[in-house]
Amino acid sequence: MTATRRRFLLSAAATTGAGIVLGTTPSAAIEPIRRTGKSHLRLSLAAYSYRKYLDIKAKTKPSMTLDQFAEQAATMGLDAIEPTSYYFPETTLAYMAHLKAHCTRLGLDISGTAVSNDFCRTDPAKLKADLAHVKKWVEYASILGCKTIRIFAGRLEKGDTEEKALARCVATIQEACDHAAKYGIFLALENHGGVTATAEQLLAIVKAVKHECFGVNLDTGNFHTADPYGDLARVAPYAVTVQVKTEIFRAGSKTPEEADLKKEIDILRKANYRGYVALEYEAKEEPRVAVPRYIDELRKLMG
Repeated sequence: MTATRRRFLLSAAATTGAGIVLGTTPSAAIEPIRRTGKSHLRLSLAAYSYRKYLDIKAKTKPSMTLDQFAEQAATMGLDAIEPTSYYFPETTLAYMAHLKAHCTRLGLDISGTAVSNDFCRTDPAKLKADLAHVKKWVEYASILGCKTIRIFAGRLEKGDTEEKALARCVATIQEACDHAAKYGIFLALENHGGVTATAEQLLAIVKAVKHECFGVNLDTGNFHTADPYGDLARVAPYAVTVQVKTEIFRAGSKTPEEADLKKEIDILRKANYRGYVALEYEAKEEPRVAVPRYIDELRKLMG
């Protein structure tokens, strides 16, 4: 799809179903996040890095609890953790309060959490259920003391059109943000394939959702384009949270290459980013070995 064609479709999406005009001029688009002071980066760790130990849906009992994950993070001198929603054994008020208190005793913040959702769904009942799921996790995040929730836009379903999918997506994100604002939580849209596979697609959605509690979860490994670093630089000014991967994939290549972590941190500093940077380790090396090494490297780069 050409850039001109995509811009036309995105603009149409906003007017046909969502009642929101996608900005095609600077005056209509939201501005990059205004940040006071110099760039300030704080180091966190995504629970997904230890997914092989935390998976509660695996055939065998998980060998690590979220309590133990937090303790592991504390031994690395981290500022925070990002516990993923699908590793919570329960979502009772008592459990949420327990985890928050446990992290407080360890000197850790809970920088954010992540949910699984698809706001491009064509089935109204399923779309409503995904919205309710995000809203419920906003409330859980508030109990935990999270600052952000990572959400997804979704993928185009068979027989659907991009303009209709984006209209539903924008309208649903807007409603989710209205709920998040009641709790002081930011919803952070991740560049995660589907209708956010490129910087252009992601920013079209970001600029369509007019809400002060909305921004980007910048995942450094998810732009599988010809120029991933250039795309990260375009999106970084809109980031409210960041996840760093240790590998990148370029367009046309199935083989990952080692990420230039210095370049990625420089991109964040140039954008004057202030906030958490969570390592989300996905490479093949044993995470108990690799994660501490990458944490040390990131700490040196972040200063």
